[in-house]
Amino acid sequence: MGVVTVREEQAIARLTDRLVDDYPADQVESAVGTARQRFEGHPVREFVPILIERIARRELEASTKQVETENVAAQRDPNQQPDPARGMSRIRTAGAEFAVDKRLMALAAAVLVVVLALVVAFVVRQPDQPTATSATAALTTVHGVVGSEKMAFFDDPRVVEALAHKGLEARVDPAGSRQIATSVDLGNYDFAFPSSAPAAERIQRARNISTKYTPFSSPMAIATYQPIADLLTAAGVVRPGPVPTFDMARYLQLVRNDVEWDKLRDNTVYPVHKNILVSTTDPRTSNSAAMYLAIASHVANDNTIVQGPAAEQAVLPTVSRLFVRQGYTENSTDGPFREYLAAGMGPTPMVWIYEAQFVEASVRGQIKPGMMLIYPSPTVVSQHTLVPLTTRGDRVGRLLATDPDLQRLAAEHGFRTSEPSRFAKVAADNHVPVAGDVIDVIDTPTIDTLEHLIDSVTKSYN
Repeated sequence: MGVVTVREEQAIARLTDRLVDDYPADQVESAVGTARQRFEGHPVREFVPILIERIARRELEASTKQVETENVAAQRDPNQQPDPARGMSRIRTAGAEFAVDKRLMALAAAVLVVVLALVVAFVVRQPDQPTATSATAALTTVHGVVGSEKMAFFDDPRVVEALAHKGLEARVDPAGSRQIATSVDLGNYDFAFPSSAPAAERIQRARNISTKYTPFSSPMAIATYQPIADLLTAAGVVRPGPVPTFDMARYLQLVRNDVEWDKLRDNTVYPVHKNILVSTTDPRTSNSAAMYLAIASHVANDNTIVQGPAAEQAVLPTVSRLFVRQGYTENSTDGPFREYLAAGMGPTPMVWIYEAQFVEASVRGQIKPGMMLIYPSPTVVSQHTLVPLTTRGDRVGRLLATDPDLQRLAAEHGFRTSEPSRFAKVAADNHVPVAGDVIDVIDTPTIDTLEHLIDSVTKSYN
């Protein structure tokens, strides 16, 4: 059951409880059921339960008034009995029966329908509410496959509602960004939304698509803990400051020399017998790991973009260690970051993430004391790129890139958008020390070179 359906069911349950406080339960159940049938087969919106409650309450009030009127009449004339049935009424007065004119009843019913339609139209046309047409018009369902780090964004009821106001319902499946570009059957989707330009480029090439949208971005970062950062500061890897940085060149030296945590001087906070490594995802499936590989290969190649077979082979011994020595790695960044949030620094002292994940977790109140964000030096800014596969997918891409509400919500989920002030405000409001301008940024290798490096690392696993 989707998020919106759950919200509807909860709202229906609450409105039913409110009505039961004022009316008999069996009548409430019948009235709510009848009102709800009007919206069957139509998209769910947050205001639909409001309409259902108003319609049901109106029917219940009318029914109550009818019974009261009949009771009053019965008291005045003992021969007149209350008749709860609807439709044609017969009133007993002075021993004679007079049938109510059917034409009069039909006219009254028609007037009631017109008045009800006007009331509903008035209600849903109030400021900040959708039109009556939008309350009942069918949404266009758009299917997408997205990097797992964006699932919370698409699951956000506010995002669901913002898209619904534009007539769209986005149903998305999560996958590693490289999986999206290499192994997912995109024939089932209207758009693909990996987490980097190289992955998007591969999709565009394979399907001969020139259009793309980059609604937001996120630099790569490392989630760690203050005691770990202090250890690595003493080892010359972390450079402290308002926004600490992680020296990738110094880190690679430790990796080449197989330095373990318990070999660091004066290490009393994390004296474990395992190699100093940043935890990542699987480069064969995940974009974040591919970006880690791009940065490491750049630094291992004397701070130069890797080009050609000779350079690829030269950096391979170093970059392969970064992955092979981790053992099992997950397919998408959501997995290791969840472990970081839940398990503490024991299993995951350092995790390679998107900056957006840490900011979003801060907004949710999931960051505990001692957790901190540091930026690798150099780093890569991951351009979350949507490739439309159908005209429906193109509508989603354009909206995500241009709609002010969706851009604002993207910033609340930690992404950097076209308006920097949005992201800066979210970070400041939640006391997240982020880099205002990410300066030490490198370009990734070409898609072909990056694929060669990933293939070589894959062989190293075997």
